Amino acid sequence: MPLHKTVKLNTGAEMPVVGLGTWKSGPGEVAHAVEFALKNGYRHIDTATAYGNENEVGDGIKASGVPRQEIFLTTKLNNNDHKRVEEALEYSLKALKTDYLDLWLMHWPAPMNQELSGPDRSIDWIDTWKKMVELYKKYPQKLKAIGVSNLSLPWLKRLLENTDVVPAVNQIELHPSCTQEELVNFCREKGIVVTAYSPLGSNDSPLMKHPIVTKIAEKHNVSPANVLISLQANKPGVNVLTKSVTDSRILANAKIIDLSEEEIKELQDIDKKEHFRVCHPNWTGWGSLGFADCE
Repeated sequence: MPLHKTVKLNTGAEMPVVGLGTWKSGPGEVAHAVEFALKNGYRHIDTATAYGNENEVGDGIKASGVPRQEIFLTTKLNNNDHKRVEEALEYSLKALKTDYLDLWLMHWPAPMNQELSGPDRSIDWIDTWKKMVELYKKYPQKLKAIGVSNLSLPWLKRLLENTDVVPAVNQIELHPSCTQEELVNFCREKGIVVTAYSPLGSNDSPLMKHPIVTKIAEKHNVSPANVLISLQANKPGVNVLTKSVTDSRILANAKIIDLSEEEIKELQDIDKKEHFRVCHPNWTGWGSLGFADCE
């Protein structure tokens, strides 16, 4: 499965199945990682205002020499920016040194008050989405698609009841110990592409040593990481974010293998006995409301 394979969004645009994620990619590292990835075939770069690295991502894109129109670029509206949506869009465009975004996501359905360092319950995130829709319609040259991140099934259903624009993407945590199959199937039914983050599970993830994962890796003569990334890339209507700032790992992560239906089922069934998540929404103060975990 080559890096240029894509999945079609409900806008008609093609989004690469494999992308480079930049969460926790530190200062002085991310620009090189983006440049190296693009020079070696990646065409999907994912960042967020909350990551604090949009400037460096923009530098890496420029340094790569790859034409902007060949790159699918995603960033996200920060939780603190639900009251200043248009300003946040302009900030990201300037930081990334680009005239447009291929995809802009609401990072969380959780407006935050920066001054109070907690939830801002005076804002309904549905109104934030409506503002994103307004900008999407007003500035088609700046926003090619809009979507959401970390929406669980009840929240996604509420969104669809209150919008005339179906999100192009829902970016969520997906790995064999967090399959979220009901949510993935619902997104597929509604024509919403799912972007999988944390496909390995976590740093030092137990999945990397799981006997089912290692058995499949040995069979295909690849690393456990390749199996875990490939699991998401093999699903219809799903794409996946790899993550590294190390040249060798960026190259290795791009090796996507074709898995059999039986292998996919074995991997998905791990969740039935060994369920865990990378991160938890309680840090926002909104955790009891039940939306998906996130980066």
